[in-house]
Formats: sequence, C-alpha cells, structure tokens
Amino acid sequence: MTTVFSRIISGELPGHFVWQDPEIVAFLSIAPLRPGHTLVVPRREVDRWTDADGTLLARCFEVAQAVGQGVQRAWNAPRAGLVIAGFEVPHLHIHVAPVWDMGDFDFSKAKQEENQSALAEAAEKLRAALLELGYEQARASDPERS
Repeated sequence: MTTVFSRIISGELPGHFVWQDPEIVAFLSIAPLRPGHTLVVPRREVDRWTDADGTLLARCFEVAQAVGQGVQRAWNAPRAGLVIAGFEVPHLHIHVAPVWDMGDFDFSKAKQEENQSALAEAAEKLRAALLELGYEQARASDPERS
C-alpha cells in the first residue's frame, strides 16, 4: 500500500518542500515540534531505517545534515535536533528541527498546523537559508508546490 509520504512526493497530496533530488526529498511536518520542523524522506518506500541499505541511509543523513544547517541558520537555533521514530508513517523519515533544549523533542506537544501560510513562510525561510549555504536542491522545482 502506498504511504502518505509517497502520495506527498508524487503530488497527490500537498507538501511544503525544502529539498528535492533524485533520491531524497524534505518537506515540512504538518505537526511541527517548532517552526521549521522538517521530514527528510527517501523517494523509495522503506519501512524502517534499519531495513534501508547503507547507501540510501547515508544519503538520508547527508540531506538531514544539510537541512539541520539550514534550520539552525534560518531560526538562529543553537542546535538542530534529529529524531528517527518511525511509528507515525511506515516510510523511513528523519525529523530535523531547530532546538533550544531537550523539551523541544517532546512529540506530545506537536500540534497539527492549521495555518498553511505559516508552513509556506517557514518553507520559504528554510529554502532561503539552504540556498545561502549553497544547496541548490532547495530550489522549488514546481512553482505550484511550496
């Protein structure tokens, strides 16, 4: 069965993309821990990170590191947090978010973002930071999707 992330990647469902390359995409979480909370997702469906081949997993972490640099820059955060949980969607994804302390990792505080313009603004802010850092993959390839 196709995952919700595959449906976002294919354009069937909306997403606020900040990174797109042939193997990996990154888009904002609709239930952010903080503004800028991003999900790094391989295009290929892999359920658990422990099932991914080493090359794909390494590429996911390379993109997560770039996104982490972007969220730190965009939100002037002292750290970029990284979590792999895997319970919400059976498709490998890495959570990357700007963090100030351990309380920022409390997923029970994450709430569905109802304001699409807030997500679009956060995506634009993060794409701008990634472009400043030299990551051309942050360019929106489809102007209809932010």
